[in-house]
Amino acid sequence: MTRKMFGTDGVRGTANTYPMTAEVALALGAAVGRYFRNEHHGVHRVVIGKDTRLSGYMFENALTAGLTSTGMNVLLLGPVPTPAVGLLTTSMRADLGIMISASHNPASDNGIKFFGPDGFKLSDDVEAEIEAMVTAGVAPAQPQNIGRAKRIDDGRARYQERVKTSLPSGLRLDGLKVVIDCANGAAYRTAPEILWELGAEVVTVGTEPNGLNINDNCGSTKPQKAADMVRRHGADVGICLDGDADRIILIDETGEIADGDQLMGLMATRWASEGRLKGGALVATVMSNLGLERHMQAQGLRLERTKVGDRYVVERMRAGGFNLGGEQSGHIVMTDYATTGDGLMAGLQFLAEMVATGHQASDLTRCFEPVPQMLKNVRYGAGEAPLDVASVQTAIAEAEAALAGHGRLLIRKSGTEPLIRVMAECEDEALLAQVVDGIVAEVTAVSVPA
Repeated sequence: MTRKMFGTDGVRGTANTYPMTAEVALALGAAVGRYFRNEHHGVHRVVIGKDTRLSGYMFENALTAGLTSTGMNVLLLGPVPTPAVGLLTTSMRADLGIMISASHNPASDNGIKFFGPDGFKLSDDVEAEIEAMVTAGVAPAQPQNIGRAKRIDDGRARYQERVKTSLPSGLRLDGLKVVIDCANGAAYRTAPEILWELGAEVVTVGTEPNGLNINDNCGSTKPQKAADMVRRHGADVGICLDGDADRIILIDETGEIADGDQLMGLMATRWASEGRLKGGALVATVMSNLGLERHMQAQGLRLERTKVGDRYVVERMRAGGFNLGGEQSGHIVMTDYATTGDGLMAGLQFLAEMVATGHQASDLTRCFEPVPQMLKNVRYGAGEAPLDVASVQTAIAEAEAALAGHGRLLIRKSGTEPLIRVMAECEDEALLAQVVDGIVAEVTAVSVPA
């Protein structure tokens, strides 16, 4: 079944522009409410969390109206990280969880992510069925069966306690000075409080959301401000989250930035040495660096690759019985503790390693030598298909031939933004730049930016 509304991570786009309108959110709420009422019996409830975007109020109300119209009882969590929604969906015995967030995107965007009763994101097939129901329309509940809405005031606190249980009992972060960048997003209170409660000295960045400044020159996609703060305050480490706190980027004591591949490599090695890396494998996407794959092989471990999207990482983990996976962008999934990527929980694992080994952050964030990698994005206009143009296809074919035996090339459309992502890896950096720039030039020539 073809999907037009859903992307790789729910529904996402510019607020007040299709599909991110109040009308669509209302219809989505009604459709998903009817779907899960049909699937399950008894009391029906859904938990809804959001990040700090101004448009979150609009979508929260629209979804609530649609859900209650089909008989779902709505539990409103307010601003909480995305992994909190996965957790509370299961702990509150809900039929469904919804997170209103566009993750690392700017404040003008928003998105809607759905979690099933098991706390995991919905499959492509289920999303396709829900999208078909939106198109067809659904019958509302009888007046006596309309649902209720209730605000849950302690959802954030419940999540915070769960995060702390991911660390060994009694472990403290005394003596560590940590810069935490919350991207003016969902974890602006949660992350600093947890670090302080565990004993760290905390320096905050991006903890003053105003509805319009989420991810604005801060967070995991813009870690430079946090890196400056690490150097200025002489901090031991910096942790950068994104707008909904499901991804992490690390900064060592010198201000150097480390991506999700380095953290996954460190965790996989440590977990394997402790006998708790299930299946002897790490699950990552096609975007992860070739150096990570070589590092895993050197340890006698495997790297299992999936297509881009943390939901596909999780699906492979569940199918193969693996317990560690993630993305280079910083989604780290530990299914022993959470059902989706959790930036804060992953950050605590890194801090625990610092405490256990006594090593500086720089000793731990460079566990393998990355192969030179270049990624560039090209924005295209609505209705365009630049990858179908003959000149672009020719450029891609020539690049693949040039890299044969020397590296690899990955071209894909973003599932969350109108972007063509051009990524290549090669030991020869001159060839790397030539290949990527050549494709980018061709895609740019046939595209009209949105």
